[in-house]
Amino acid sequence: MISIRKVMAATAVGAMTLVPLAACSSDDAESPAAETTSAVTSEDSMTETEDMVEPVAEVDDLSNGVDTAVALDMGFTDALTTLGLTPGTVGTAALTDGSLIFPITGGEVTYYEPGSIDGPYVQGEIMHDGSGLSLTAGETVVELTDFVIDPGTSELMGTAIVNGEVAAEDAVIFDLDGATLQPLRTEGDNAILQGTQVLISETAAGLLNDTFETDAVTPGLLVGTATITIATA
Repeated sequence: MISIRKVMAATAVGAMTLVPLAACSSDDAESPAAETTSAVTSEDSMTETEDMVEPVAEVDDLSNGVDTAVALDMGFTDALTTLGLTPGTVGTAALTDGSLIFPITGGEVTYYEPGSIDGPYVQGEIMHDGSGLSLTAGETVVELTDFVIDPGTSELMGTAIVNGEVAAEDAVIFDLDGATLQPLRTEGDNAILQGTQVLISETAAGLLNDTFETDAVTPGLLVGTATITIATA
């Protein structure tokens, strides 16, 4: 079921990097009981606020697609060349005109007007089962697959496979930085978020360095810029 209650294009989306709920601070002299009461009160307040505020847009079934496309940064492709790594695709992914494209297969997303609730204003998950990115050097192949974007934590998780063996599951493969994210817009029945930067995570950097026997892959390396297109009908 899909609900778009306002003109989404008129709202500036703050980022796929979202502002988490600020922790409640307490005076050092407060008792543990007082601290516990404060935390419970804050959690109750957040729930009540979300219950009272209508989301700007709500898509509770993303199985209609469409995709997440990552336009690869030249710095990333140059780094792959220097390391002797060849990028490729896994499953239903495609590499077209310098962009990796991963079909969206499921999940759900709710978007609130920034500042209207206490917690993250984009919530949910965006799933990309059956697709991924491969990196090959000689007979060594690393596959990063089954991506799940969590906008609330600004992380992209997935499975890492090295030469056919699972090396990590539900691992943070990429970090997301939405500081350059453009305002949410619509085209026909699609909602589009463009501009989130995709960065190599600490976990992925360690895995790639260990596998390819290098120290050149650094956490925070810019992979590219994402465009997420979601079917709303």
